[in-house]
Amino acid sequence: MGCEISFVPIASMDYLNEIKEVLLLIEASGLPYIIGAMSTSISGEKEQLFALIQEIYNHMEDKTKFTIQLKLSNICGCSK
Repeated sequence: MGCEISFVPIASMDYLNEIKEVLLLIEASGLPYIIGAMSTSISGEKEQLFALIQEIYNHMEDKTKFTIQLKLSNICGCSK
């Protein structure tokens, strides 16, 4: 499964570090990823990707206000 994620802090004074925190969570997941200018593409099994999205949300929920934009595909990024 493929996932494109954009994490956008809202009204934050420390948005660069908040984005870096999310990127560290993605890196720690062990899933293959590519960082782009506006989003990050991640590949993995459905359960892994949904667990990572939930981890990002839970980790950042009390730290900042944010939006997360997601694109999910069951054909892009698949190894099958």
